Amino acid sequence: MIVVVDYDPDWPSVFQSLRATYERALTGVQVMAIEHVGSTSVPGLAAKPVIDVDIVVAREDVPDAIRAMEDAGFRSLGERGITDRWALEAPGHFPRTHTYVVVDGSLALRNHLGVRDVLQRNAALREEYAALKRAIATREDDIDRYVEAKSTLLSAILERAGLTTEERQLIHDANRAS
Repeated sequence: MIVVVDYDPDWPSVFQSLRATYERALTGVQVMAIEHVGSTSVPGLAAKPVIDVDIVVAREDVPDAIRAMEDAGFRSLGERGITDRWALEAPGHFPRTHTYVVVDGSLALRNHLGVRDVLQRNAALREEYAALKRAIATREDDIDRYVEAKSTLLSAILERAGLTTEERQLIHDANRAS
């Protein structure tokens, strides 16, 4: 079952708590940013109640970042079909999160930031996306079909974010393969 809920005003504080924990874990690692991404980062947007976090590092710092997070109890799941984005499974006592180490400037990062930034600025598009997510969640229980059903609107959002047709196709293909 896919659960999409109304926006929770506590999500930013949950992210801030995660960020503080990650910053402590990443002491000594050159981190460029820790970004709240995904639907929970967009005020007013209905979302699956999972905080998505991107730990942004230079390519050469990826191994150190992953090692530091593993030392903090996370489990590395690898790229999982998304180039330059390594998924991390949080320890059981953490809030529900999808945490990633991503390469600065990567398409994976630009995808996450682009969707977030466009939806934060565009209320009509945010409402359209929320309605679509709710409708899909009522008829789908498979996450891959849920993601696929959102792909046309997500591509339009990414076009507004300045991603090229080729970049949007790469994202679409990666999402289908992961």
